Amino acid sequence: MTDLFSYNKITAEIAEEIRKKIGANNVSTDEEKLESYSHDEVPQSNYGRKYIAELLVFPESTQHVSEIMKIAHDERIPVTPRGAGTGLSSGALPVFGGIVMSFEKMNRIIELDEDNLTITVEPGVVTAEISRMASRHDLLYAGDPCSGDASFIGGNIAENAGGNKVIKYGATGAQLLALEAVLADGSVTWFGGKRRKDVTGLDFVHLMAGSEGILAVITKAVLKLLPLPRHSVDLLAAFPDARSAINFVPRIVTEGGLIPASVEFMDDKALKLVEKYLNASVPAGDAGAALIIQLEGNDEERLEEQFEAIGKLSQRHGAYEVYVADTRSTKERIWQARKGVPEALSAFYSRYTKEDLVVPTASVPKLLEMLRGETEPYGLEYITYGHAGDGNMHCTIVCPECDNWHDRLHAAQQRIYAKLIKMGGTLSGEHGIGYKRRGYMKFFLDDAQIELIKRVKLAFDPQNILNPGKLVDWGK
Repeated sequence: MTDLFSYNKITAEIAEEIRKKIGANNVSTDEEKLESYSHDEVPQSNYGRKYIAELLVFPESTQHVSEIMKIAHDERIPVTPRGAGTGLSSGALPVFGGIVMSFEKMNRIIELDEDNLTITVEPGVVTAEISRMASRHDLLYAGDPCSGDASFIGGNIAENAGGNKVIKYGATGAQLLALEAVLADGSVTWFGGKRRKDVTGLDFVHLMAGSEGILAVITKAVLKLLPLPRHSVDLLAAFPDARSAINFVPRIVTEGGLIPASVEFMDDKALKLVEKYLNASVPAGDAGAALIIQLEGNDEERLEEQFEAIGKLSQRHGAYEVYVADTRSTKERIWQARKGVPEALSAFYSRYTKEDLVVPTASVPKLLEMLRGETEPYGLEYITYGHAGDGNMHCTIVCPECDNWHDRLHAAQQRIYAKLIKMGGTLSGEHGIGYKRRGYMKFFLDDAQIELIKRVKLAFDPQNILNPGKLVDWGK
């Protein structure tokens, strides 16, 4: 495999050739910019060294991306596609230097097709902009990651981001109908179309979702839209402890007879931390755990009946208080608490790792108990929040003050992952593997499947120049 990781450096001549193709204003070798764009939300300090790109490019069109990839292919230069940098797996880390390709200038909403209920966008569009554009036409884009106010749709697709509404609508991949992609040699192709059914050939559209930029570069996406529900309401249910909160989640469906749009969870430590971060009280801030339950519908009276029924049901199952948010300001207050947790963690801790664990929904209580048992012996603490409705828990392991942080963390992770597997769980639900988690893939996938991933990668990219070093460990 040695030849697969042998790359050439970017010479002054190569840089100049790229400038001629895409414009000098779209190319940078500024050291501060290179460092700033050479990572995502995972601190480079996690790796004991910095990985810095040699060249930063800002394509403005598919043609620009194609020209860059042709040069990179001919010169054997690694290319790392980058969205908004909100990723949590070091997916934007240029492990072998080369080119970082940022998509902030490819930020156009190309078309909203009301007849076919689709929206076509470039990869640098901020996800929340897609939602806002759709809502102005009384339509819904159902992809809703908590980072939606900052993340780019291209990054959402690359990681198959989930977010708040997976329980009802599915992850980003479920919203995809078609993609324009530039392959490693610079050729341009379309996968899929506006069709709702298509078995002509292989389903490359959904292979691309979650492929983390190792197969091709996404330059356009056609996303499906839905009618916008006329009314919605958010309930914040305060429980005495995490177990009673999590145990209530399946009751919403089995006893309440409803599929909510969202069911979000915050433990007591997350609630207290976000209050400190916001410097303000939050609803249910003194709870042992809290659930945000979002319901939506077109019949206002029927929706009122439903949220009253779910509120009473939650109280029968241990909730001691239920807050109802049915105005814009009250909804924002509830969601500000949930969306503020990741920022609060980054603000108050320097030694932490954000895990993205997934188990079958019925196993979430067992997961939370397991985390306590496997972190405390190493002097570590944990804070949990996340998507209770689909079993995806964001567990952040922190070490406020301790020596040998990495040793303690790795020891705890190996024990956590071993027990996670026995629960039918897996390593990541939406944040991706990237460079951060690639060494742990061997615990979750057998050799045959890892080898298959490598073969698919090389079928798309024989020279291994697209985001190399990610997803699986090649021994490099």
